[in-house]
Amino acid sequence: VQLVESGGGLVQPGGSLRLSCVASGFTFSRYYMRWYRQTPGKEREFIAVISGTGGFTDYADFVKGRFTISRDNAKNSVYLQMNHLKPEDTAVYCCSTQLGPSASWGQGTQVTVSS
Repeated sequence: VQLVESGGGLVQPGGSLRLSCVASGFTFSRYYMRWYRQTPGKEREFIAVISGTGGFTDYADFVKGRFTISRDNAKNSVYLQMNHLKPEDTAVYCCSTQLGPSASWGQGTQVTVSS
């Protein structure tokens, strides 16, 4: 299993970014995909989840209405559209899936929200 995130960067408060995660090594369309984020000194936070078909999504309360998770199974990719970004959204964002007892993680992409 390999997960590779991209799309992070520096953005001003109120701005937008679209993160991508390309997956390989498993049958992508069969598995739920999740986005998490982590900042130094804090526990990893769940952001969003999407089912294999894309028909089910769920979000952490603090991103509802601002972030949208989506996927393209033809491209083995999951996305996180982030709008109305706030300084407190600054973190390393990772995608994840779970094929067995342990979850698989990408290396993450840094998102910095600052003026």
